[in-house]
Amino acid sequence: MTAIGDRPQMLAEEFEHIAQAAGREGIRMEFIHGRIGVKAVPDGDHDEIIRWVMKQCMQQRPDLWLYPERGLRVETYRKGHAKPDGVLAPEGSFAGQGEWASADRAVMVVEVTSYDTDTDTDRRDRDEKPRAYAGTGIPVYLLVDRDSCEVLVCSEPEDGSYVNLVRRPFGKTVDLPDPVGISLETEPFKAWVR
Repeated sequence: MTAIGDRPQMLAEEFEHIAQAAGREGIRMEFIHGRIGVKAVPDGDHDEIIRWVMKQCMQQRPDLWLYPERGLRVETYRKGHAKPDGVLAPEGSFAGQGEWASADRAVMVVEVTSYDTDTDTDRRDRDEKPRAYAGTGIPVYLLVDRDSCEVLVCSEPEDGSYVNLVRRPFGKTVDLPDPVGISLETEPFKAWVR
């Protein structure tokens, strides 16, 4: 028996049609744990953080590419759809795939918190998305938290959650574990927070 709160709002296919129409209006939508979420359009500081992470990845792991805003199919149970701020994967991983690609080649997803009044953003970035990404088997989840001025590195997905969590304040170098294998310098992040 399914509890009312466990019922998805709609089918994944229905969500895809709505998200495609909304994308023309500059809105970013996701479908995680059976619920629709709307992401705030990134600000310039958000973009600079993604640019910095991308630069670090390119310098240290030229065999991998950070794909910005790559739509992924996550969650086998509810057929979720997420648009992380960045997806680290081998070059060419998403060739021939549509807006919502398989997550099986992703080695890391990156999210940067947004400044908005939507309390759902907090819950999605810190709770729902890590569970969805871990449940899909993505090895590393990197959250750049501009509210707390720290990075969180979640790794070792097991039974739908990450069993390893490392927190580092902005300014400290954080090692992103294998299969990523990058040392991320976070000092520049201090300039891109309010």
